Amino acid sequence: MKKIMTLALLLVMAVAANAQMLDPVKFTVTLKTGNTAEGEIVFTGKIDKGWHVYSTGLGNDGPVSATFNVTKLDGVQLVGKLQAKGNEISNFDPLFGMKLRYFENSVQFVQKVKFTKPEYTIDAYLEFGACNDENCMPPTSVDFKKSGKSPAVDSKPKTEPAAEAATAEQAKAEEQPADSVAADSTTATVAATTPDTTSLWKPVVKELQALGGSSDNIANHSLLYIFLMGIIGGLLALVMPCIWPIIPMTVSFFLKRAKDDKKKGIRDAITYGISIIVIYLALGIIITLIFGPSKLNELSTNSIFNIFLFLLLVVFALSFFGWFEIKLPDGWANSVDTKASNATGLISIFLMAFTLALVSFSCTAPIIGLLLVETVTSGNWIGPAVGMFGFALALALPFTLFAMFPSLLKSAPRSGSWMNTIKVVLGFIELAFALKFFSVADLAYGWHLLDREVFLSLWIVIFGALGCYLVGWLKFRSDEVGGEIERPMPVACIMLGLCSFAFTVYMIPGLWGAPCKAVSAFAPPINTQDFNLNTKTIEAKYTNYEEGMAAAKAQGKPVLIDFTGFGCVNCRKMEAAVWTDPQVADKLTKDYILISLFVDDKTKLAEPIEVEQNGQKRSLRTVGDKWSYLQSIKFGANAQPFYVATDADGNPLTGSFSYKEDIPAYLDFLNKGLDNFRK
Repeated sequence: MKKIMTLALLLVMAVAANAQMLDPVKFTVTLKTGNTAEGEIVFTGKIDKGWHVYSTGLGNDGPVSATFNVTKLDGVQLVGKLQAKGNEISNFDPLFGMKLRYFENSVQFVQKVKFTKPEYTIDAYLEFGACNDENCMPPTSVDFKKSGKSPAVDSKPKTEPAAEAATAEQAKAEEQPADSVAADSTTATVAATTPDTTSLWKPVVKELQALGGSSDNIANHSLLYIFLMGIIGGLLALVMPCIWPIIPMTVSFFLKRAKDDKKKGIRDAITYGISIIVIYLALGIIITLIFGPSKLNELSTNSIFNIFLFLLLVVFALSFFGWFEIKLPDGWANSVDTKASNATGLISIFLMAFTLALVSFSCTAPIIGLLLVETVTSGNWIGPAVGMFGFALALALPFTLFAMFPSLLKSAPRSGSWMNTIKVVLGFIELAFALKFFSVADLAYGWHLLDREVFLSLWIVIFGALGCYLVGWLKFRSDEVGGEIERPMPVACIMLGLCSFAFTVYMIPGLWGAPCKAVSAFAPPINTQDFNLNTKTIEAKYTNYEEGMAAAKAQGKPVLIDFTGFGCVNCRKMEAAVWTDPQVADKLTKDYILISLFVDDKTKLAEPIEVEQNGQKRSLRTVGDKWSYLQSIKFGANAQPFYVATDADGNPLTGSFSYKEDIPAYLDFLNKGLDNFRK
């Protein structure tokens, strides 16, 4: 157990340590030749877990496609287009409204060439885009330069330099997007001067880190969130009708077993609690092993898997409503119970814990199912184990405490109708969560059965019905206790029912396009809604760093630099969920000079800029290359979205901010920058 927690802690520390500069994809390049005039330039990439690299030919409206770009070709012609090889994954992305193709773990990009002269020179590069669930890398290039004698030359007559130049120019034209998106036309004529010689480009990495940096990455909190979700699941399972009544009987058994030795009884009870933790923790680890580290993220967007999860949660909900009961064969529990009675020592206690797990399956299965659904689709490889550890800890703790302090049993509430109320409430919640997974499948297949207004309508009905149940207007057959179906509901239930009604009313304006930020993580995107009255958007006036900084100096305002990308999914999420907030929008438009720098802008620079970074020379060929270099050399980061508040000289005012759909936190980030600027 200590090893598991240590591993989790190390994972969190590793994420925090690497929150700034990321290097998730590593490529090697080889030129394969044979006895013919043709060869292959092969780019072999190894992709870190949780990341994916986009395939070729995704179009101008999607993320960064993999492309082969030519700087100089002499004695070589390109044959066909760049080919992608490997296990290509294809999924519909609702934000881009298109199917995206990408690779995980590994990929190969192959460009075929034909040698036309006895000697050749190749100066080219592969450009690709990579993302994970929180960040996207800027377009990254892998250079390939090679010259030498050709292994063989095609005997067919060739039209030399002109044809080769035309081929190279044609390849460049094919790789260049038809429409480069740029909100400010001045970005097309950015001066090709060495950027790091100006004061605006002076590195401020240490200063930014001293102010907090961007270590507050949302990924740092994922394991803690999953652990707390497991704790809540365990507490809910604890008050189910098939577990709560078992506590007194189990505790009594341990106390009677060691009535002459109280310490032994307490030790056995602690062992029993640890056994419960081990059993459920093993379940989480098995789930992880079955799906594998690289499969978890893939499952989160897999259509068939999401349909399965939808049906599974609906079945769990109907079970909680009392339509039927989910049970394992009685023989399993009886067999384990018999072995527990015959065994002695630690094995006996462990088998008793296993018996509890089997007997309580009808109550814990829906909760465990929901927990594992959330952790498996989170894409975090250790998530299921951490979640199940939290679940088991909450479930085992009362057994241990009651055995250590038997007097607590007298003050514990008795089992009764309140347990059935909890089951039904959980049924409504599982039904609502089920729609989330059907929505993923609906978007993937383009059925348009569950667009945003339909989703919100169903949630309005579900939570409205939940409110009716909690105030006593709606009853289920399982609520009949002693024939008195008209019993009054407790005050606590009525208050929760009013909260459910309030949440229902809150969602109603969403049918006309209101943001409904509280459900934005679950509902389909706003662009799936047919009728939308909300057209407010926030756009940067400046997309050129130097011009924006000059405007800030002239107006005496601080600057918010937004490192973004046309193909950055999470950048669009932040703009839709956070920038549209009235307070945030007001500060961005009135108090700050907002500069959006697109790291995947394909607009060509007048001349390539040669720079040196980490001891290696690289060429900045596009406007996006320039802004990507600015982000890495000045601020020590290379993932988007990335927000940093500075003064007009480029000095940071507060710590940076990454992807986190948290409006209060973003407002606090903006306010700190303003306060420090005014000081």
